[in-house]
Amino acid sequence: MPSRLIMTPIWTLPVAPMTGKLWQETPLIFSSPLSQKDASVYLKLETVHPGMSFKSRGISLFVQRAKETHGPSVHLVIASGGNAALAAACTARSLDVRCTVYIPAGAAQSTLDLLDRENAKVVIGGKNYAEALRAAKQVVDAEKNAVMVPAYDDPIVWEGHSSLIMEASRQMTLKPSAIFCSVGGAGLLGGIIDGCKVVGWDDVPIVTLETIGSNSFYHSMMLNRLGGNAVLPEGVTIVHDAVHDVQLAHFSTFSSKASGSLGASQPAAGVVKKALQRVGAVICVSVPDELSMQAAYSFADDHKMLVELACSTTLVAAYKSQLFDHLVPPTGENRTGLFIVCGGFKVSLNDMLEYRALVDGCSSDALEVCCDGNVLSIRK
Repeated sequence: MPSRLIMTPIWTLPVAPMTGKLWQETPLIFSSPLSQKDASVYLKLETVHPGMSFKSRGISLFVQRAKETHGPSVHLVIASGGNAALAAACTARSLDVRCTVYIPAGAAQSTLDLLDRENAKVVIGGKNYAEALRAAKQVVDAEKNAVMVPAYDDPIVWEGHSSLIMEASRQMTLKPSAIFCSVGGAGLLGGIIDGCKVVGWDDVPIVTLETIGSNSFYHSMMLNRLGGNAVLPEGVTIVHDAVHDVQLAHFSTFSSKASGSLGASQPAAGVVKKALQRVGAVICVSVPDELSMQAAYSFADDHKMLVELACSTTLVAAYKSQLFDHLVPPTGENRTGLFIVCGGFKVSLNDMLEYRALVDGCSSDALEVCCDGNVLSIRK
């Protein structure tokens, strides 16, 4: 096994090394199926949290501080039908505080059952996310001890997510050549950027990956980098955030199958600003759903793990050597990619079968991938 990995007895740790935090340190493993002759792939497995995703880090930290501020009578309120809601519910249960989740109509029964098992009160808050969010805000405005739990746009959430990089820096003996992560609202990216500053990895390139049709971060970055030369999809509007002085691409609808987790109407303005000002490169990539689906069932075959499309989108760069070589050009020395396997509970065996059928039915031998304003043709 390559010498860059330190095998630490992480499974015996009851909490993360940051004293008092509620998440467990997660494994970092070397992936033999995904590594090439001159490239080593390491996987940070965020799937093993109680909330089944990296969201357990930042949201548990936010909830913990909310309880410290408001006391045991704090009422946690969140508008989400996804991984953020489950992370909040799991944390609330562990701290024995109230949690109400507002979700739009049409949520899967499996989601409702999962939240119910964590003792969260679930309220159908309207026909869409905007209405659910509005209903949640009304409760927070009306109740003295009610606190809105942010899904991704908050510095405390980013601080919690940054622990992921602090762990990885202890588990690897050398800096990675690049860090790969998926982006929805960009909370994970905010944590990665902050964590890299702490551990001295501020010069390590970060590759962000989204699916075409839910890539609000990609288009937000292009708006700020390319200005008037940026081309937006039809129906996407521009929002100026005055606090951070950045342009944001606002999606009112999504066409990607990964939008359940990656479909943020617009990314966190503060993280867009961090990415634009970062010393090391932030390389923005958007891939078609077919490549994310292919990575999802390939990962299940190779590593016996099921992950959401939001997570498998990151792995496209590991499965497609043509794309990996473009993002991390060969130098004659061994390259090391750190891939954040961010997890997610909205996935099943039936999904894998559906994805394989859809990819097999795709007639194109090559698919277009967008990379920092350029288009690459990647073999399926």
